[in-house]
Amino acid sequence: MLLCTVSLPVIATMRDLRKKDKLEAAAGDTLNKTLSIQRLDVCNDESVAECINSLPEKRLDVLVNNAGVGLVGPVESISIDDMKRIFETNFFGAIRMIKAVLPEMKQRRRGHIVVISSVMGLQGVPFNDVYAASKFAMEGFCESLAVQLLKFNIFISMVEPGPVNTEFEMKLMEEVARSEFPGADAATVRYFKEVYLPASHEIFTTMGQTPEYVAKAVVNVIAKERPPFRTQTNTLYTPLVALKYADTSGDLSVGTYYNLLFRFTGLFHLSMSFLKCITCSCFRRRVTPA
Repeated sequence: MLLCTVSLPVIATMRDLRKKDKLEAAAGDTLNKTLSIQRLDVCNDESVAECINSLPEKRLDVLVNNAGVGLVGPVESISIDDMKRIFETNFFGAIRMIKAVLPEMKQRRRGHIVVISSVMGLQGVPFNDVYAASKFAMEGFCESLAVQLLKFNIFISMVEPGPVNTEFEMKLMEEVARSEFPGADAATVRYFKEVYLPASHEIFTTMGQTPEYVAKAVVNVIAKERPPFRTQTNTLYTPLVALKYADTSGDLSVGTYYNLLFRFTGLFHLSMSFLKCITCSCFRRRVTPA
């Protein structure tokens, strides 16, 4: 979570300050000058209030909501409590922050709220049912709120990355690969482990972006005088998302995903190989005019 103010340019927040070493190292000379680190748990009302109240005059120019947790696997094996935990961070956590900063932004008639969403907030992905649902909810909330906030000269921007290669993602995939998924039938578990996980790994390898790339996209959105409501950081995903809006029945996108994942896996691997080729740096050098 990033909070940008005038008197103290950037406040980077995290739930557990014991893990701040890497962030401090990355901050370098800016630490405690133009950047400070503060504790914030978006799932706790008191923590959110304490953080906002610590700001001079509670003034905040830009709020970047990037707190999030993932969940993947057969839905039968996921407890309702685990589903609630995902929504508590991904949905209600962002709303807590938005509610906390809106009064001052409205009074000043100025502000920018950035929410790190996902392409899974636009297009569902197999075995990511609950995570996608939390992002769909966030998209609907922000799309509704953005209209009325324009009357107060406050902008909302949804930044929608595709797969991002982080330690968190890799650990999550390794963990679920070892899980047994009690409650799910054997066929579904087999599809998940033998079809989805290899496909997901191939997608991350081929289309995954770095956190730094997404961060730069966020900076570009913040810098715009009239920031866009939606920004997809990975243009390779645009055609897949467009399928959903090309056919109002939904059959085109659902059928396409089903065929690629379960029926024509050879075509899926071929398409991944093609994407690897056209995104390769040596290929780009060949087709870029001198």
